[in-house]
Amino acid sequence: MVEVRNICCIGAGYVGGPTCSVIAQMCPEVTVTVVDVNEDRIRAWNSDSLPIFEPGLQEVVDSCRGVNLFFSTDIDEAIRNADLVFISVNTPTKTFGIGKGRAADLKYIEACARRIADVSIGCKIVVEKSTVPVRAAESIRRIFNANTKSSLNFQVLSNPEFLAEGTAIADLKNPDRVLIGGDETPEGQHAIEALRSIYEHWVPKSKIITTNTWSSELSKLAANAFLAQRISSINSISALCEVTGADVEEVAHAIGTDQRIGSCFLKASVGFGGSCFQKDVLNLVYLCEVLNLPEVARYWQQVIEINDYQRKRFSSRIISCLFNTVTDKKIALLGFAFKKNTGDTRESSSIYISRYLLEEGACLHIYDPKVKAQQIMHDLIQPTPSERHDPATVSRLVTIVTDPYKACENAHAIVICTEWDMFTELDYEKIYKAMLKPAFIFDGRRILDSLHDQLQHIGFQVETIGKRVNQRIHFTAIEDKSEIDQQQPLKKIKL
Repeated sequence: MVEVRNICCIGAGYVGGPTCSVIAQMCPEVTVTVVDVNEDRIRAWNSDSLPIFEPGLQEVVDSCRGVNLFFSTDIDEAIRNADLVFISVNTPTKTFGIGKGRAADLKYIEACARRIADVSIGCKIVVEKSTVPVRAAESIRRIFNANTKSSLNFQVLSNPEFLAEGTAIADLKNPDRVLIGGDETPEGQHAIEALRSIYEHWVPKSKIITTNTWSSELSKLAANAFLAQRISSINSISALCEVTGADVEEVAHAIGTDQRIGSCFLKASVGFGGSCFQKDVLNLVYLCEVLNLPEVARYWQQVIEINDYQRKRFSSRIISCLFNTVTDKKIALLGFAFKKNTGDTRESSSIYISRYLLEEGACLHIYDPKVKAQQIMHDLIQPTPSERHDPATVSRLVTIVTDPYKACENAHAIVICTEWDMFTELDYEKIYKAMLKPAFIFDGRRILDSLHDQLQHIGFQVETIGKRVNQRIHFTAIEDKSEIDQQQPLKKIKL
């Protein structure tokens, strides 16, 4: 078995940085070097202001950086010195060509494989850490076989990550499972054991699962597809709740107590986001189409369509409540990250809701405690496979603020898109006094449920996901109730 003393990780992003930082902390005898072509990102990893926000990450990095954890732009040197190389680069959805909008773009994976083959010496274990389509390892192996010198020997493993942003450090230190896939040859099994020995420093053996490479790759896609499916399922029920008078939170609790179903990922919201769910489901859809499984492809495509529907439905509700127009109206959008406790905005529902409102001419004042202003503007301007967004219009209609109270001043409505804890602790009486009336709150994350009575008492019109909030309408009482009963509905007047 190869003894792993040096690890190189190509890619210093949301996967590579935290994963290798924890490995370095848990394996003090192993030297871990994280490399990236982005000099600014590496500079940030070597500073006190890390390029990503993740609870507990700063403490982990501080404990081993400069000891056995290093961040560098010298990719070739790190590869040459490594016994094991993690590939943790981005695998975005293709924006053009065959598979546009669904297939994974593997250009960065291929570039890494060619660079590893070009500069490596001796034996190397190469590990897919990025989320890749099934049989991507075969592509990497073919590149190695076509470029291997007599002195080289490569083993390719699949070791997908199952992190949840916001709890990544806890997930890494106490994982539900670690999955390692490799060849069923003696050499492949030795490589699996070498990687297993790293994780066994802190992960119980019973939690380390080994499979063949293809099962490992598909398990990652399937896991994210199942989680996304649950979110779309409860969001579809939330639409039904709003028209029937049921409360989706009560429905979720009732069905979640069934042990066969469980309560996880049954939280209705404005839709799922993040780097993995949409990308992986679309990847699965494309895979099924290519393999001539159209019925399976249509099944998983519906998960994406419900997610899009939920975002559009929420946006349409905002416009409808604001008297069917938001043109030139100031709207405070609180939260831009795709979930709390992270600064990641990839595929955030906030982006889509913002775009829908901007298309209607709304003036958005956006606040997020962890997302930088330039990232927000970049996300709103960035073109999608189906449309482009005018930078001048976005710049004119969008204002990024650093104070939630400032965002709400003279606003017609507050839209909560990220479930940051701080949004439950704001002084809503102060906010209400500074807003235009009627003042609306649209809770896209169901974080203000316990405050509904208080908010309505203050004067807010409250709208939320999966529940009809009974609005308290203040009116002058009429002595004779029969007068109300006898009133005829108003006739429509043509203008």
